[in-house]
Parts: sequence; structure tokens; C-alpha cells
Amino acid sequence: MIESFNKKELEEKIDQYVNGKLSAQEVDELWAELIQDGYHLDYLKSVANLKAVIEQKREEQKEHTNQKPYWYYAAAAAIALLIAVVGVMNISTQQQSSVEPISSIELDYYRSGDGMISSSSDKEVIRNAIKLANTGRENEAISLLESELKNASEPGWIAELSLNLGSLQYNNGNYRKAIEHYERVVAHKDNVDVLMLEKAYWYIGNAHFHLDQLVDAKMNIEKAYELNGAYRRVAKSYLNALSD
Repeated sequence: MIESFNKKELEEKIDQYVNGKLSAQEVDELWAELIQDGYHLDYLKSVANLKAVIEQKREEQKEHTNQKPYWYYAAAAAIALLIAVVGVMNISTQQQSSVEPISSIELDYYRSGDGMISSSSDKEVIRNAIKLANTGRENEAISLLESELKNASEPGWIAELSLNLGSLQYNNGNYRKAIEHYERVVAHKDNVDVLMLEKAYWYIGNAHFHLDQLVDAKMNIEKAYELNGAYRRVAKSYLNALSD
């Protein structure tokens, strides 16, 4: 993963992007840079406009045929879309915040940093709670996990139950209750891995964001960023927006 481009590399990547020569991963890396760089967003727009003009002039000179090749329409459509996207992003960067809190959290079994399902999360109670929630029975799912939490004593298991309870409350729009559960995860940070702790901070930040508590939102998202894990890049874009 490319963390940062210098000016020359960035402009070369933009030229390659406009000409359709970047892979999907390279496009993602490029936009991660551009979303924080107003100057090169304008550069991208200029390159796209210039390419559109050049292609138009070339076609006007082809008087021997009235039919434009397929690639012309594809390129023109891609350039038009590119200009539209850049225009929206330019508007967004001028606003106080160009990001929104995540609307919901996908319910899934908690996985450790190496991608394996942890032994505690493989317990039937969490699977049953997720099944209930996924069939619209969120309140039953919450009651099931709360009942399990009352009897829990192992810190790692308490944290995992709390993470799932927080996500259920978050998806129900109960952001204050969600924060309470996520903060219980943080309270047991010595007994959880980095990924679980990172999720807790990230979700706490987004819950505060929903409540318009932007100082607390930024503080917790920054903690997720500092853990330097899976949420680092997206956390950075949120921090930039919340700092405007």
C-alpha cells in the first residue's frame, strides 16, 4: 500500500488514471491522497477537461467517417463522470465536514487480527443474537446478550458481549447506550486485542458524531487512528474533515 506520493508521482498517477491505466487498488490509493489535496484535485479536473477537448478535436478532424468508435464514447463517459466526481469532492472539501457518521454496523462474528474467529466469540449466544437481529428481532437479541453479560466474569468475554451490544444499540439509533457498551470494551483494553479496541474507539467516535458531539467524536476517532490498524486510513480522512 502506498502511504504517500510526492508531487511528481501524484501527477503521473493522475495522468495514468485519466487514461485508464491504473488498477482498482491503485485508484483507491490515488483517491486516498486526492481527498486530502485540493491542489491536485484541481489538477485532476484540468487534465480531465483537457483530455476531453483533445478527443473532441481529434474526432472533428476525422471527416472521412461519421461513426465515432466505441472507445470514444467510453472515454467521454468516463471523463464526464470523473469531472462530476471531482466537482462534488471540491464542494465537500469547502464544507465544515465532508464526512458523515456511519449509518449502521454490519453484525458479524468478531474476528481477531489474524482473521480467525476467537474462541470466545464462537459461543452459541452470539450466533443466536445475530440471527435474531438479522431477522428483525433486535430487542430479543439485546435481551439475550444482556442476560449473558450479567453472568459473565471473564474480561475478554465481557468486552466481546459489550462490543456486540453496542453495535445492536447503534443500529437501533440508541447512540448513548451504544457508547456505554463500547466504553466497557475500552475499560477492558488490557484483555482484548488491538482490532477489538480499535473498533470500540471507532464506533464510539461515530456514535458521538451522530449526537453532534464533535469534540468527543474527534477524540475517539483519533484514538482509533493512533492504534495504526485497519481503520487508520478512514480515521485519518474523518480527522481531517472534523478539523476543518
